[in-house]
Amino acid sequence: MGKRLTYQEKIDQSVVDLINQMFKIAGHTVTYEDIKDRKDPWFKEYTITEKQYDKWKSFGVKYLIKKLDMTELKAQKEMAMFGLMYGLTFSE
Repeated sequence: MGKRLTYQEKIDQSVVDLINQMFKIAGHTVTYEDIKDRKDPWFKEYTITEKQYDKWKSFGVKYLIKKLDMTELKAQKEMAMFGLMYGLTFSE
């Protein structure tokens, strides 16, 4: 049995997982590891459609409910904030 993660470690892992899933759903081969140390606005280089964004947001809500034991309302709010902070530029 592995080491049990602290709540902060779970949050940190969630950021990685959500960013990786966003790139995957948007069809990019980039990962969190590729952008983690960049100080420029990397999120403007990649695009996502509204349909893909909605799919990612839905994934994120389910993920946060399961992994961080959030209520659905809290998870929706967190995904809205996460999208504002790290979301990709929308394309047509």
